[in-house]
Amino acid sequence: MAPSGSRSIKNGCKRVLYWIPVLFIALIVAWSYYAYVLQLCIESIEHTGEKVIYLLVYHVIFVMFVWAYWQTICTRPSNPLKEFHLSYSDKELLEREDRGESQQEILRRISRDLPIHTRTNSGAIRFCDRCQLLKPDRCHHCSVCDRCILKMDHHCPWVNNCVGFSNYKFFMLFLAYSLLYCLFITATDLQYFIKFWLNGLPDTQAKFHILFLFFSASMFSVSLASLLTYHCWLVCKNRSTLEAVRAPVFRHGTDKSGFSLGLRKNFRQVFGDEVKYWPIPVFTGLGDGCSFPTCLVNVDPEQPSTSPTGSNPANKSAAEGRQFPSKPLTESQSRLLTSTPSWSENDSATGRKGANNPGMTIENEA
Repeated sequence: MAPSGSRSIKNGCKRVLYWIPVLFIALIVAWSYYAYVLQLCIESIEHTGEKVIYLLVYHVIFVMFVWAYWQTICTRPSNPLKEFHLSYSDKELLEREDRGESQQEILRRISRDLPIHTRTNSGAIRFCDRCQLLKPDRCHHCSVCDRCILKMDHHCPWVNNCVGFSNYKFFMLFLAYSLLYCLFITATDLQYFIKFWLNGLPDTQAKFHILFLFFSASMFSVSLASLLTYHCWLVCKNRSTLEAVRAPVFRHGTDKSGFSLGLRKNFRQVFGDEVKYWPIPVFTGLGDGCSFPTCLVNVDPEQPSTSPTGSNPANKSAAEGRQFPSKPLTESQSRLLTSTPSWSENDSATGRKGANNPGMTIENEA
C-alpha cells in the first residue's frame, strides 16, 4: 500500500505543477485587464469618445482571446477508435510470439483492415505497447498524458494539454487572438507610454501600470508573432510540429509532404469549409482524425483506399468484407479529394512508373 500511496501523492503533485504555467498566464491576463481598463482607459484617458472606442474594441478581442484559450485547455484530445485497439485474442497471440518478425507479421495482418499507411523508420507497423493499439497515421503517444493522441502536434505546458486533431484550430485561434490582444494594447498604450517619459502623466500609480503594460505587451507580441508564423507555415504544408522535426515514413520511404493536398485544401482540413466559422473557437475541422487523405498515385494494395471507392463492383465487394468501414474518411474529409488536381507531366510519368511496380505506394503534393 505504501508504494501505491506514494505514487498517488507523486502523481497528484505532478498534476498541480502542470497547472502552474496556466495559472501564470491567467494572472498576467487578469493584471493586463486591470491595468488597461481601469488604470489606462478609466483613469488616464480624458477624451470620452476615445475611451469608449478603446474599451469596446478591447473587450471584443479579450472575449475571443479568452474563449479560444479556454477551448484549447478544456478540449479533450481525441484518441484512436476502438478498431485500432487489439482484440483480446490478438493480444494473446502477440504475447505468445517471442520473435519480432512474427509479431510484425501479426500486426501486418491486422493492419490490412485499417487505413494505415505510415511506418516506423525501419518499415515496421507503428504499434503502441502502452495503449496496445496500432497507431493511426499521424498519431503519437504523449508521455505526459500517457495516451495516444490523434494527429498530435505537441504537448503545450501553457495550456496543460496536448495540441492535436481535436483542438489544433483552437490553438491557432488562441495564438492569433493573443497576438492581436498584445498588438492592440501596444498600439493604444504607445502615446501614453511616450507621455510617461516626457513627464506628461499625472504622478499616480497608473503611470507605472502603463509603463509595464507597454513593455509586457510588446515583448509577448514578438514571441507570439514568431510562433504564429511558424504554425501558419505548418498549416499551409499540412504538417504537425512532430512531422516537421521527423518526416513521416510511408511504404516507399520518408516523405515530408506526404499529407499535403495544396494550400487551400490544407487550410480547410484544419478550419473547415464554412468561412463564417473560421474565426470562431468551435470545431469545424474535416475528418475523424484516424485517417487522412494523401496524394496517392498508386494505392497500397495491402491497405483500404482513403478515397471514395466509386461504383466499381470489385472494389465494393472487397470493401464489404473488411471489418473497418469501407470509407475510413468522413464525407467532409473525402470532399478534399473531390476536386481533381492538375497533375503535371512529371507527376503523370511518376504515376505510370508506380503502376509498373504494384508493391510501391507513391505520394505527391498537389
